[in-house]
Amino acid sequence: MMPALKGYAGQILRVDLTRGKILKRPLPPDLARGYIGGSGMGARILYDEVPPEVKPLSPKNHLIFATGPVTGTIYPPSGRYCVVTRAPLTGIWGEAHSGGYWGPELKYAGYDLIVIYGRAPKPIYLAIDDDEVELRDAKHLWGKNIAETTDAIEKEFGEPKPCVACIGQAGENLVRFACIVNERSRVAGRTGVGAVMGSKRLKAVAVRGSKGVEVADFDRVCELAEESHERYTTGEWGEVCQDSLYRYGTLGLVDWENEIGRLPTKGHQTGVFEHAREIGPERFVREFVVHRRSCMNCSIQCKKVSRAREGPHVGITEGPEYETIVALGSNCLVRDFPAVMRANQLCNLYGMDTISCGGAVSFAFECYDRGVLSKEKAGMPLRWGDGNAEVKLMKLIAFRKGIGNVLAEGMREAARRIGKGSERWAIQVKGLEVSGQDGRPHQSAGLTHAISVIGAAHLRALSSLDELDYRKTLTKRFGKERAKAMGDRLSTKYKGLLVKDVEDLYAVVDSLITCKYGTMWPPMFYFNDYAELLPALTGIEEFGKVKGLRIAAERIVNLKRAYNARLGLDRKDDTLPNRFLKDPMPDGPAKGKVVDLKPMLDEYYRERGWDVRTGLQKRKTLERFGLTDVAQDLTKHRRIAKG
Repeated sequence: MMPALKGYAGQILRVDLTRGKILKRPLPPDLARGYIGGSGMGARILYDEVPPEVKPLSPKNHLIFATGPVTGTIYPPSGRYCVVTRAPLTGIWGEAHSGGYWGPELKYAGYDLIVIYGRAPKPIYLAIDDDEVELRDAKHLWGKNIAETTDAIEKEFGEPKPCVACIGQAGENLVRFACIVNERSRVAGRTGVGAVMGSKRLKAVAVRGSKGVEVADFDRVCELAEESHERYTTGEWGEVCQDSLYRYGTLGLVDWENEIGRLPTKGHQTGVFEHAREIGPERFVREFVVHRRSCMNCSIQCKKVSRAREGPHVGITEGPEYETIVALGSNCLVRDFPAVMRANQLCNLYGMDTISCGGAVSFAFECYDRGVLSKEKAGMPLRWGDGNAEVKLMKLIAFRKGIGNVLAEGMREAARRIGKGSERWAIQVKGLEVSGQDGRPHQSAGLTHAISVIGAAHLRALSSLDELDYRKTLTKRFGKERAKAMGDRLSTKYKGLLVKDVEDLYAVVDSLITCKYGTMWPPMFYFNDYAELLPALTGIEEFGKVKGLRIAAERIVNLKRAYNARLGLDRKDDTLPNRFLKDPMPDGPAKGKVVDLKPMLDEYYRERGWDVRTGLQKRKTLERFGLTDVAQDLTKHRRIAKG
């Protein structure tokens, strides 16, 4: 008999909203052994149960909340969960992650995953209190924002308070980049997972748990947790964490990215913002930060609470993060810090992804600037740098009013509707607005955006090793000769190998689930570290070897790629906007550079064992990672490489 798995709650909660049925099913051991947890297990379920004919906003689409074996344990940080679905913004693989305490609370209630499908006949919310699970009426909550919804549900539960993940008005109105917000300001942001929740008339998932998580080797997990805390707080990398992340949060990146010419500015037209210091970390800490917060069991405490005390945008909000300060700040030429803070607050209240929302705003500003969007159609002047106009657009988008109804569809569809050549200024990949990087001064970042299964996101494969030239780490992982070329941000050599390696590492991290601090910046943790951790958590011996862990990682990466291939995606979709491919960087250290994508993409496909000409997967590659059934399915759909 196969021994019981440790590190998991052991149950999957299945919720059929159409019939109002709730089922509890044991977590299949093979699912954990093959896909670790988190987005890995979500990938297997979504591939198997949501065929290509099911549209993102169909009742038949699944909305999957998933935790991993790290979630809720003493290993830092352990507060994350992910949401998996077919995305309404892009129409393809959708994935979003969030921190805080909601994920651990779900594990403590006794569940590793919630698989939600169907559509409720009226607004409802899912209430989980350990073994007691029910669908409750949410008519009184429909129309309320994130804070109001959370307050009301907490009052209904009483003490101890539950953790609440919910949608705001943007999700209800099916804004294509609506998100799910837990604990008022922790956001599962990208790809429009909140719109799927809204389409199902599911207002919230409230969880209260009182159980624990049993691990395979408690003493060893304690040792590894203590070692991890030490890495975050002492030594070379500990100093980086404390000097930057603890002090500034992710906003500490603004000055560095501007210095290397990689701070997206004016709709990604350039990577240098002359007013970067006005939205930079020193001003942030000096004038606005009033408190810091942490996800569960984290040594960094990178979350900052900020407050504008005067002017038209008085208020308090958590953040903004680096990505938000780029999307709503430099990329819109807005240097009014309180306006950016207010826009961030409204995104949190209405439930909208700040990256995509900021992308929509910068797109509207450029359309207005170039004369294809008039004042009459926009309802107001939309001039670069106008923070007040930006704040006004937040409400218009969330409630789909006026020009906001167009922008709420996302940049790709908005460009199609506006027309007049505006598609060139829609800076997106596969329908997802580009995050706060630029491949011209950081070539591997361009490849990262191009190959990402969710579209132009950074957290699925972005390397900071070449961005910051961590030559010592590169040498240790890839050898001296490769490290020399890899460490050059402007070189394309070996960047396919680098991105492939990082993507595999992140597949493990996103399935554990833990935070990417430590794996991305600074690079403290690698496959060998997780090969020590996973057996101590789960008792799964095959995860105790780096080779076994890498095989699981490539299995997960290939399965997500196969999901998109089945929908018709291939090499033609692994591309970038012409702004990166054809428009040379106008200034900064990368002046004159474009993204040289082809050689990096060729190398990446070769490293993956995929067909270089089409980008489709080969049968032998899929079979190597135990995906024979997927190979057969892709063959049936004629979406597999020949030979």
